[in-house]
Amino acid sequence: MGDNPTDHNPTGKGGWSRLADRLDPVELRTDVPHTARIYDYYLGGKDNFPADREAAEQTLKVYPDAPIAARQNRAFVHRVTRFLVAEAGIRQFLDIGTGIPTSPNLHEVAQSIAPECRVVYADNDPIVLAHARALLTSTPEGRTAYLDADLREPDRILESAELRDTLDLTRPVALSILAVMHFIPDSDDPYGIVRTLVDALPSGSYLTFSHGTADFSPGGEVSRASEVYRKRGIPGTARTLAQVERFFEGLEIIEPGIQLVHRWRPDDSVPTDLTESQVSVYGGVGRKP
Repeated sequence: MGDNPTDHNPTGKGGWSRLADRLDPVELRTDVPHTARIYDYYLGGKDNFPADREAAEQTLKVYPDAPIAARQNRAFVHRVTRFLVAEAGIRQFLDIGTGIPTSPNLHEVAQSIAPECRVVYADNDPIVLAHARALLTSTPEGRTAYLDADLREPDRILESAELRDTLDLTRPVALSILAVMHFIPDSDDPYGIVRTLVDALPSGSYLTFSHGTADFSPGGEVSRASEVYRKRGIPGTARTLAQVERFFEGLEIIEPGIQLVHRWRPDDSVPTDLTESQVSVYGGVGRKP
C-alpha cells in the first residue's frame, strides 16, 4: 500500500531482500496465483511468482489500466489515513486484507502524524505473514500487531489475542477493508462480514472501504479481467455503486461521499487527466453514529 513497492524489507537492516526466493514454495502455493502477489506485480514489486505474473499479464491484455487502479487505490489509503488521524482524531486501526507491505505502510502514515497510533494488520497469505516484521516497526509510543486470519472469519479476527491486546474496543477504531471485498463472492455473505465487524466497534468508529467496479467499463474490460481471475480460481465480483453503498448502511458517509478513489479529497499527487474507466475503484469513508 506504499509508495515504493520494490522496497520490501522484512528485517529493517538495510537492503530489502526477495523473500520469495527464501520461502517454502509448497507453503506459498507458488503454482497458484494469489491476489496479493498479483497486486504486487502491478505495483512493480518483486514478491510474485510465474503463476502470479501470468495471471497479471493476461489481465493486462483485457484491462491494461489495472496498475493505474492499483496505484490510485494505494494513494487513497494514504489520504484517508491522514484524514482519520489529523481530522477525525482516530488513534486505532484494524486493517484487514493488508497485502504485501510497501513503505509507507498504514501505521507509518498514521504514526507520522500521531506516534501513539495503534494498528492491527490481518491477512491470510503466507508471503504477507513472512513480511510481518515490516508491519511491526512501530514507534515507541504506538504499537502494531499482525494477525494471520481470513476476512471471511470476522469473529476469529475480533476474538483474537492480537486484536484484544493491541486495540481498546471501547474507543473508536478505523476499520480498513481496501480493494479486497471484490474477491469475496455473494455466496460468502460479504455484507454480513462487514456488518459483523462494524457492529463490534464502538460509536465514533469509521469504515474505510474500496471496491472495484465495472460501472465505467462499457467495453467490458473489468468484467473480462474478473473472468481471467475466476478461471484461475480467484473469485472476482465487480460491484455497482448501489452495491458498494450497501456496505455503508447505518453509517454517516463522510464528504465527498462514495467516489472513484482518485476523486476522494485528491491532493497534488493525483494526476488531473485520469479517466473514470482507468481507475474503476470506488472508495469512501463512513462513521458509526
